Amino acid sequence: MKTQTVSEYNQVIHLCKELFKKKTIDYGTAWRILRLPSITDQIFIKAQRIRSIQEKGNQKVNDPVTDEFVGIINYCIIALIQISLKNDERLELAVEELEPLYDHWANATRSLLEDKNHDYGEAWRDMRVASITDIILMKLYRVKQIEDNQGKTIVSEGIEANYQDMINYAVFCLIKLNYHA
Repeated sequence: MKTQTVSEYNQVIHLCKELFKKKTIDYGTAWRILRLPSITDQIFIKAQRIRSIQEKGNQKVNDPVTDEFVGIINYCIIALIQISLKNDERLELAVEELEPLYDHWANATRSLLEDKNHDYGEAWRDMRVASITDIILMKLYRVKQIEDNQGKTIVSEGIEANYQDMINYAVFCLIKLNYHA
């Protein structure tokens, strides 16, 4: 089971990374202007749209829900890259410079997934996509609270861990929706 999940994770992340690279070529790194709370809000918008569609049972804008999960993954990785580059004020970065940063966070997040899957026994496979969406939204509210507290926590995981959890939950949804196939 572990190798199946890792393989599926790698397939999903590969598709997300390819889109990230293409958008970087098209738009550059305009996202570098965003402060962390703005990135969190972008992720929130995507998760809220998914939940709204799930609750209404239909949608009027024809963008697939899978695109929103991909956006959640890529914006979470963007947030983690922004944290990594907090002392770097450059707005424009080359794809070749970003790719190792993207890979670093994708690999670190996959390792976290493997550790948690070991302990939880891949419980996510029995969860509903709607429930996982709710968990992503809960994580977003947690991140917003941590941001409002200037990044300080007393006993809780920090912002990075929450972004990584959201990546993994979005990957689980995409696997369940056969996006990796």
